[in-house]
Amino acid sequence: MKRLLTIELKKIWKNRASRVLTISYFVILSFIALIASIKFNLGNFQLHLADQGIFNFPYIWHFTTYIAAILKFFLGIVIVSMMANEYSYGTLKQNLIDGMSKQEFVLSKFLTVVLFALTSTVFIFLMSLILGYSFSSYTEIGIVFSQMEYLLAYFFKLVGFFSFCLFLGVLVKRSAFAIGFLFVWNIVEGIAKGVLTFKIFPKSETAAYIMQFFPLESMSNLIVEPFTKLSIIKNIKTTIGATDVKDYDVHFYTILIVLVWTTIFIFLSYKIIQKRDL
Repeated sequence: MKRLLTIELKKIWKNRASRVLTISYFVILSFIALIASIKFNLGNFQLHLADQGIFNFPYIWHFTTYIAAILKFFLGIVIVSMMANEYSYGTLKQNLIDGMSKQEFVLSKFLTVVLFALTSTVFIFLMSLILGYSFSSYTEIGIVFSQMEYLLAYFFKLVGFFSFCLFLGVLVKRSAFAIGFLFVWNIVEGIAKGVLTFKIFPKSETAAYIMQFFPLESMSNLIVEPFTKLSIIKNIKTTIGATDVKDYDVHFYTILIVLVWTTIFIFLSYKIIQKRDL
């Protein structure tokens, strides 16, 4: 496995575009820390985001993983390009000639996917610890390391999304078309969600139940938006008489659905490469 992973990392690092995108991704992740300095002046009222508890433990685990997950498209492009380059530069065929089996080839790609997801998760963990201990009002060990399931959800969310990108790269063979297909699929799911929610099942939870089995929606469900948990938002809701019944927890069944999709994407990638004339 180490040999396969080393080969893939060398390919990525030698490709200038992939190298720049990967470095940019982690640099941009670091910019989450800049949120602490953002202030809004609303007349006589000044809103300082760091003072609103966004870096408080354990809320910070939810906040940073949600924000970081939005940036996953950067590495998604790297994954798609990684696969497209195999066809463009003929390295896939050369690897097979050199003795690598098709199963090992797909495994090497999946190991890269897992490594990217794991590295990103560790990065967010360390950055959240630093920000939390710098700004949090609660630093007791029991509080600091509670609600760590958001990191686990973040990891599986990245693995699932990157596996989808890998599958599209294998299927389409051209990075631009694969990325385009990804955005089109995102729109398709959005349209399906709108039709199911407002047209077919407007007065029930049936639409949400069906949509949770769609690939991108299932990944989105792993980490629900955290902003309505903030005290300032809750106070506004209380003032206007709104009730908050949103479920913010990470559930095992949502992780299971994403794992099933991950398995499907990797299996289909292997079957396509196995049957395709390379």
